[in-house]
Amino acid sequence: MTDKILFVDDDQNILSAYQRQLRKQFQMDAALGGAEGLEAIEDKGPYAVVVSDLRMPGMDGVAFLTKVKELVPDTVRIMLTGNADTKAAIEAVNEGNIFRFLTKPCLPSDLAQVLQAGITHYRLILAERELLQNTLNGSIQVLTEILSIVDPQSFGRARMLRESVRTLSAALKVADSWELDLAAMLSQIGHVTVPPEIIVKEKTGQPLSEVEKEMLSRVPEIGHALLAHIPRLEQVAKIVLYQNRRFETSGSLGDSISGSRIPLGARMLKVLTDLAQVESEGLSRAKALEALKKREAWYDPAVLDAAFLCFASPPQLNPNVERRPRSVTLKDLQVGQILLSDVVTRGGALLITAGNWVSETILERIKNFAKLKGIREPIQVEMIRNKESNSNVLASGEVQP
Repeated sequence: MTDKILFVDDDQNILSAYQRQLRKQFQMDAALGGAEGLEAIEDKGPYAVVVSDLRMPGMDGVAFLTKVKELVPDTVRIMLTGNADTKAAIEAVNEGNIFRFLTKPCLPSDLAQVLQAGITHYRLILAERELLQNTLNGSIQVLTEILSIVDPQSFGRARMLRESVRTLSAALKVADSWELDLAAMLSQIGHVTVPPEIIVKEKTGQPLSEVEKEMLSRVPEIGHALLAHIPRLEQVAKIVLYQNRRFETSGSLGDSISGSRIPLGARMLKVLTDLAQVESEGLSRAKALEALKKREAWYDPAVLDAAFLCFASPPQLNPNVERRPRSVTLKDLQVGQILLSDVVTRGGALLITAGNWVSETILERIKNFAKLKGIREPIQVEMIRNKESNSNVLASGEVQP
């Protein structure tokens, strides 16, 4: 964690005075004017606190701190000026651009006290973010682990969807794709409420009764209900809710959401889910994409065009990634390996589908079933190894030393 402070002023004498008075208490940098301040943030940041003069030529303090807020929103911003300009102070405070507003001359002891308060506030911001992120990640992991146990096939489908969403997000130049990533992983979470025998009938193409069809149609709605109250997952919940919505028609959710009003992530999931479904019927990916193109008004044209660019040709393998398939017994099965075959009991019950990576929870589940019912061995797995870093890469995106 950094506690660095950046002082920005158009008077070099003032900047030198700050450094003489405060350098023993704080780690400081100085910049002569707003443009130089932005360069310092880019080259030497991040800073815990940025202190700016109000009256500067070219870019005044309000404009500078507004830009700082855009670039590094966590950095605490303080304005210091020789003019008791009430209007400027109110403007800066109302725009949320500053933490404190001080006037010159300011005693070194008073300034030091405010700087320390700014550093403390910055630490609180980072601590709160880390806590929220860890809580969020933990909640998501619990949900996905539950799905992997209750419905391993749906979990496997969600993992494949996530990989396709990542590829499609890059093609569509989506800046913040973490919500799309999570929506793909959690798109199937509503299946936890559906009886297993109905899921099996759906996967194998067996006829479904009207009651069973209604249960399956409510999977997105149930997923939305499970996610909507988790902090910061409101948009993810909306994507899950509308994942089956056709582009130019309204669905059965009692609203008229259609076209570009459907969340982008939902429009992407609609294309990718239907693509996987058509492929499962025996068509090549290229022919499956052509089949989707014939479904008039079902899909966002821009998303479908991007899918053609991404998936019409066979994927290019990364030459720096080595994939090593092998057969292992249960005692050699490890966290981080990717399953190349289904894991089934000796009685034929499916536990985990091929394509999933072995997490601690999945490994524990397999071992428990092995004790009670036995597991068919050997198990086909794959370990992915990065040749450049000489490290094993987990399917979750983490790096195992």
